[in-house]
Amino acid sequence: MIYRLLADAVLLLHLGFIVFALLGGLLACRRRGWLWWHLPAAAWAMAIELSGGICPLTPLENRLRALGGAAGYHGGFIEHYLLALIYPEALTRALQLVLAGLVLAVNLAVYGYVIRRWRQGTPPGG
Repeated sequence: MIYRLLADAVLLLHLGFIVFALLGGLLACRRRGWLWWHLPAAAWAMAIELSGGICPLTPLENRLRALGGAAGYHGGFIEHYLLALIYPEALTRALQLVLAGLVLAVNLAVYGYVIRRWRQGTPPGG
């Protein structure tokens, strides 16, 4: 049971990282210090997709599931609703390149917005 809970926690962490890599630049509107966390995360997400690799969280999660006696992703709410989002069945090399482009495009738009706010002198969170 503990391994399954740990695997679910890794899955949620993975999802959180994906959301942060896509939209974390918006946190820079509040505090510029978020740039130092977000830019490497976005770069990592793009690098994983462009290289055709997998995030180290994926094998960690699968190992924890195996230790918990699970053969796959059947059963719980987390598996049913979140796994297909993070691990799409049709993940091809072409789709990975599209995802890398999506990460880049979203972040260019977000940082364009953030820089515009900074130049206008808009206070953090304002």
